[in-house]
Amino acid sequence: MEIVIIGLPQSGKSSLFDALTKGISATSGIGNGIDMKIGTAKVPDERLDKLAEMYKPQKVIPAEIKYWDPPGMESGISTESVSGRYRNILQSADALLICIRAFESPFIPHIKGDVDPLRDLNSILEELIYTDLDMADNALTRLQEGFKKAKPEERPTVERQIDSMSQIKQALEKNIPVSEIESSLADIQFLSNYQFLTNKPVIVVYNIGESSDEMHLLEKISTYNGTLSEISVPAQTEAELSQMSLEEELEFRNDLGLEHSACDQIINATYSGLNLISFLTVGPDEVRAWPVGANLTAPEAAGAIHTDFIKGFVKAEVVTYENLLKCGGWTESKKEGLCKSEGKTYEVQDGDIINFLINQ
Repeated sequence: MEIVIIGLPQSGKSSLFDALTKGISATSGIGNGIDMKIGTAKVPDERLDKLAEMYKPQKVIPAEIKYWDPPGMESGISTESVSGRYRNILQSADALLICIRAFESPFIPHIKGDVDPLRDLNSILEELIYTDLDMADNALTRLQEGFKKAKPEERPTVERQIDSMSQIKQALEKNIPVSEIESSLADIQFLSNYQFLTNKPVIVVYNIGESSDEMHLLEKISTYNGTLSEISVPAQTEAELSQMSLEEELEFRNDLGLEHSACDQIINATYSGLNLISFLTVGPDEVRAWPVGANLTAPEAAGAIHTDFIKGFVKAEVVTYENLLKCGGWTESKKEGLCKSEGKTYEVQDGDIINFLINQ
């Protein structure tokens, strides 16, 4: 799970990155002497704490999300598409996290002169539209040329793809993202060949200041009729809190009136936006959360542990988290008849505690 954080310069996206990753990161060169920061965030899961109390394992391993922090988008003017290496980074990500500035500071001037979150959000969303439109236009040209050279038996498939790409192009020309028309396409499968940016999950984070006087900056946002996941976060404050011990952090949160970590909200929104669930494994060595896509079968979920497990899958012993907690352990769950033996067609649920039986 790899999420790229994008935003205009001086939006505070690097502070947001530091808050999410607790300031721990590595760098990766992306060309032209430019580096991108890469870090991970642990997915909060109270179930792991309860299971750790029960099993007292050597290790507790939560699910993780990887975040990328490339340089800020230079224009944000919506007159051209994202291009080059920057486009490749966005296409490679599983989701986009857009950081929008919603704080004022005389020491940090906004590149457009004034702070307007709705303007900046629309500007970035339009750049994503322009980028996809450029890709769709080029793809449509290639498909049409390919149709002329295609064998008779290949032409129906290429024709469906041309029809679908034409639909995509027409939608983008009307500022409609690919995600809103995906289900109506004549050929959905071929979409996987293209990493359209507007077909990726999007989480919008408004980077707010600590002053209540700045809340007027979000007034226009509150009336914005969109389908995006939107969260307000004091990124600089969260970045500073992330460097404290847990005891200090709780004390400062109480003083600041910040009951919950805003970063946890972002991480959970990311998890939800990617349509992910966690199944759990337990034992004296390790208690672990495994992130997988929703609606996966048991063999597919087993593949998250090791790809060989897909082919070698025999069955899955499954106990729900609630039942394991109620019974007090795996053995007790079996005695109560609450440990189910599931086959290859079983659809793994969030919170399932699973022991896979594999034919080696």
